[in-house]
Amino acid sequence: MQAEALNCPNCGGAVTSDKTQCEFCKSRLKTVGCVSCLGLMFLGSEFCGHCGVKAVTAEVFTDENAGKCPRCKISLHTVQIDTAIIRECTKCGGFWSGIEAFENLCANKEQQSSVLTFIGKRIEHMHSSPISYVPCPDCKELMNRSNFAKTSGVIIDLCKQHGVWFDAEELPKIINFINSGGLARSRERERIAIDEERKALRDDQRRQTVQDQRYGIKTSWENESESPIKKFVNILFD
Repeated sequence: MQAEALNCPNCGGAVTSDKTQCEFCKSRLKTVGCVSCLGLMFLGSEFCGHCGVKAVTAEVFTDENAGKCPRCKISLHTVQIDTAIIRECTKCGGFWSGIEAFENLCANKEQQSSVLTFIGKRIEHMHSSPISYVPCPDCKELMNRSNFAKTSGVIIDLCKQHGVWFDAEELPKIINFINSGGLARSRERERIAIDEERKALRDDQRRQTVQDQRYGIKTSWENESESPIKKFVNILFD
């Protein structure tokens, strides 16, 4: 690969891309690819010198423990996109995310923007995979298929113990759904539904108390540890 003239992210001095140390400030240098235009830049640069967009860096690692793509059956590659870490299939463009990593992605707008930028350039020529149940890359058990947040319309493959598999276009759709407020709206609907369920249960309990008093039966909501209603409330909030 031909060396390019880049700028040191520490002092701004002009350094060729094949250098591992700045000739001026002696900072250690490492080249990475801009995920927007794929041009080279030094790790730590704030903006890409080729396309001018805010730098989003991505490093790809070969990890023998990354598992295999549940669709293509080839080894996955671990990708660190800024602070987000996911696993990618270079053939079908699918992504695997652990549970904690996916929770962080849902809550972190900077990670969402970085991942969207990275994925956008890689799925342009990918084709949709046929719908089928696929195994978890970690435990090899068949995963469940679920409508993300119940209202997104994006059907994901989920292993409750290990993580989530996204086909090529699914992760961008989910990030856009979150950014448009879809996840917040879904959580609010769930909160309202739970509040309504709790109110209905309390109403049932009050009616039962009135009926018991009418027939002289002593009851106590607090002491009925075996009450089916109370058990149901506990299940709701476990």
